[in-house]
Amino acid sequence: MKLPRRKFLHLAAGAAALPAVARTAWAQAYPARPVRIVVGFPPGGGADIVARLIGQWLSERLGQSFIIENRPGAASNIAAEAVIRSPPDGYTILLVTLPANAINATLYDKLKFNFIRDIAPVAALTRDPNVMLVNPSFPAKTVPEFIAYAKANPGKINMASSGAGAAQHVAGELFMAMTGVQMNHVPYRGAAPALTDLISGQVQVFFDVTTSSIEHIKAGRLRALAVTSATRSEALPDIPTVGDFVPGYEASNFRGVGAPRNTHPAIVDKLNNEINAALVDPKIRTRLSDLGATVLVGSPADFGKLIVGETEKWGQVVRAANIKPE
Repeated sequence: MKLPRRKFLHLAAGAAALPAVARTAWAQAYPARPVRIVVGFPPGGGADIVARLIGQWLSERLGQSFIIENRPGAASNIAAEAVIRSPPDGYTILLVTLPANAINATLYDKLKFNFIRDIAPVAALTRDPNVMLVNPSFPAKTVPEFIAYAKANPGKINMASSGAGAAQHVAGELFMAMTGVQMNHVPYRGAAPALTDLISGQVQVFFDVTTSSIEHIKAGRLRALAVTSATRSEALPDIPTVGDFVPGYEASNFRGVGAPRNTHPAIVDKLNNEINAALVDPKIRTRLSDLGATVLVGSPADFGKLIVGETEKWGQVVRAANIKPE
């Protein structure tokens, strides 16, 4: 039977639309099984804490488990590559950590991936400063006193970080470049072991993120000399900024969520909407604020612009300081 041309075109158009309709319906049913949130750092650090808070909220909200999978190593590159090589189905997503992921784009010249190209931005989560920490027994109680002590004792201060080229390391390198002090870099596999050695006095200073160190500050186990953001932290209002004493100094950390590229836009949008709902939940917002973090609500495009901007900014610092991975 020969169909009229108009009816034929209508049926053909409907058939062509079926795959898109099916994909959208499938995305609306997402998630239908547990989702892995891959974190590039060990348990106990700032990234892990944020991931677990958001993962628990999403689990309760969506009725499926959001499982935190810690895959530390290579300054978070192992975790990033694992997600990039996963199927783009929304069931393996990445806890993006900036500036770490941004730094790595310049720090490592033989990466098997391009972070900006291969990770689809889903949503930003938080912004928080580092905090310049010393052991309470350390003689300096202010940033100017620290600078004076370091210059009087060149090379005798051990500066911890969560790994070569990590955010804490680069923040410390920027501090050295802008003040002229010399410190020995001591890299650890994550923030938790670095904090342990700072508390025990094995190292003298650590530019850690507030989310993993604030409880130690409040308990008096560590002394905060300054925060690294341009303005004071709401969680530590009495602590000055490094920039108060070193004009122009600023370093902030961002957390977010990314997925493998080619993840269906409907899944990305659903995750973005749910994560933004979590960030305006008073309980989540208060908990993150208590940890020193400010929530960031926005679109996937907003987060994508942030990733590009941070990659450009910290690439310049890595090149100027000639930082190399260890």
